[in-house]
Amino acid sequence: MEVRPSRWLIALGFTLIFAVSLQSWARPLPAADQECLACHGEAGMKSGSGRSLHVDAAKFKNSMHAALGCTDCHIGVKEYPHPKGMRLPNCSTCHEDPASQLPKSVHSILGTGTGACASCHGQAHEVQAAEKILPTQCATCHEDAVHGYQLGVHAVARKDGDGQAPTCTACHGGPHQILAASDPDSPVSHIHIPNTCAKCHAQKFVMERAGFSTQPYYSYEESVHGKAVAAGSTKAAVCTDCHGVHEIRPASDDKSSIFKFNVPGTCAKCHTAVEQEFMQSIHGQAVSRGISQAPVCTDCHGIHTIKSHLDPNSPVTAQNVAQATCARCHEGVRLSQELGVEGRRSTTYLASYHGLAARGGSQVVANCASCHGTHSIFPSTDPRSTIYPGNLARTCGQCHPGVTEKFATAKVHVDAPLSADIGSKAVRWIRSFYLSMIFAVIGGMLAHNFIIWRAKLLARRKTEQHFVERMPLRFRWQHAALLTSFIVLVLTGFALKFPDSWFASMLSLGEQKRHLLHRIAAVVLIGVSLYHMFDILLAREGRRLLRDLFPTLDDVRGAWQNLAYYLGLTTNKPEFPRFNYAEKAEYWALVWGMIVMAVTGVMLWAKVVVGNHLPRWWLDIATAIHFYEAVLATLAIVVWHFYQVFLDPDVYPMNWAWWDGKMTLHHYREEHGLDRAPLMEASDGSSEATVEAVPGGESDSAEVKHGH
Repeated sequence: MEVRPSRWLIALGFTLIFAVSLQSWARPLPAADQECLACHGEAGMKSGSGRSLHVDAAKFKNSMHAALGCTDCHIGVKEYPHPKGMRLPNCSTCHEDPASQLPKSVHSILGTGTGACASCHGQAHEVQAAEKILPTQCATCHEDAVHGYQLGVHAVARKDGDGQAPTCTACHGGPHQILAASDPDSPVSHIHIPNTCAKCHAQKFVMERAGFSTQPYYSYEESVHGKAVAAGSTKAAVCTDCHGVHEIRPASDDKSSIFKFNVPGTCAKCHTAVEQEFMQSIHGQAVSRGISQAPVCTDCHGIHTIKSHLDPNSPVTAQNVAQATCARCHEGVRLSQELGVEGRRSTTYLASYHGLAARGGSQVVANCASCHGTHSIFPSTDPRSTIYPGNLARTCGQCHPGVTEKFATAKVHVDAPLSADIGSKAVRWIRSFYLSMIFAVIGGMLAHNFIIWRAKLLARRKTEQHFVERMPLRFRWQHAALLTSFIVLVLTGFALKFPDSWFASMLSLGEQKRHLLHRIAAVVLIGVSLYHMFDILLAREGRRLLRDLFPTLDDVRGAWQNLAYYLGLTTNKPEFPRFNYAEKAEYWALVWGMIVMAVTGVMLWAKVVVGNHLPRWWLDIATAIHFYEAVLATLAIVVWHFYQVFLDPDVYPMNWAWWDGKMTLHHYREEHGLDRAPLMEASDGSSEATVEAVPGGESDSAEVKHGH
């Protein structure tokens, strides 16, 4: 095999680089330094005063000073034996900035000479980089602080390989500039703690790498504590007040100050009286017994998001207590099943006058805390409870002065179906009676009026002599399929988007039946649309119908003339041909809507296939288009089509062309005066002239069917 010369050259280059590096690494000390080590390299060498003068050559070669020679620090040493009174090395010769900073720091008590440097950096011949000796070296003086740090999350992160996790200097500042925590300029002074923690906890790339979010810091900034600190308070809680200083443990650690059962004690550092009240309450006693479902301070007030109870965004503000805070525990059935706590307390409160007024925005109506208390909540059987029978008059009297115990026995929670007292039974019977009465009376009224309405409508219909058949049977069937499938699609589609709506509750289908019905209706709608398309393309009358449906400039003029007439700007009422501008607009809107809904609907139906071949965001786009097109179509039917069929005074109460296909000659002449053929047929003596309408369009749009 032939080896190219270029490969030999590359290999030779790497070999030379490796050899030079190895030689540099193994390079012996300079001759002058070897002379020094001839004496100072002996382990037992000491000065006359007994101070060790030994230098470990191996440690020196691995130190930060390895690149220096002996005389770089021991200036003036030129001969042996050394002269008496030799000047000691001065670190400031090279380290001028640290030497000028140290006197201003808390470590100035160590002195300012070389000995002060050695207190932290160690023996000059063995000095290591700061990241290698922190925090161990700090433990020489700060043993307790370092011990706590070693137990905390930051030290654990460093042990797990996160070199970015903070050590002592990350929080306290540069090692030569460290100030006492009591110094207002210190980064660990009370008022600066949030900003110090923010150096990591507000940096997205730092927190995401560690598997955390920056949101807690930004939430704290908006909290009552964060705003107080930003305003200059030296008493409001900062990060270290809750999480600890050096021994910061995770919330899952039972020794952590933010472990669930330790939270009340942590908050008690500032809120002593409140904590005492809470621990005596039913919630506090449950916490003492180790019940994990029991709430502590952060369950109600939030963690980093704590706000004033007067803030409308606070979970403990008056309007949020029942719906957002207490309901989390007292509404569901979980606590009922596990601990026997009565459920549905929020629902039954919200159904009462107090709850209805609260939902209406009242700031003064009674909420949960108004009756049960805030922190000192007790069961109703406890004489200390504000809802103990003997205390109810006083509790209710806060809002209703002069009440007696008899008044106070009234129910606050509307839970008649669940109670067995006389009042609840009476309410239950009254409810049943009135529901029956409403059904019978209103149902009877509807039946009575429908009978009369139908008779009068048929009688009026019989007085008409001449009709135009606007919608033949095959188009009426298409319209019926379109109408039915559209209604089903609207109800089942919006039931998915709005599952709490009245029509979703009325359907009570469940997701499986709902989406099955939705897809069946979609198939029917697409099928009838395809049938209609072939109908108008293959039949001669259909092709003529399609030509007449295309918009023209006459439609623009007709729209303006029609609006001008009905606004009273002209006395000339315009005449329209077989299809006026409104009918054409609705027909082509139906075509457009069908295409859009069919394409996006099929994409969502076959989402796996689409997602495997197109970017995932195509499904998001299809979902958005499908929803907003559905809203547009539904509103167009209600606002535009229903007016033409129901609300137009000329056809009220209904244009019956969609049912029997007929339209009176008079009405047809008023709406389609330019369509002469059916008018002439009816005027020549025929009682009916036949035209073909467009299913889904206005019921009075038509095509003449010759040969009637």
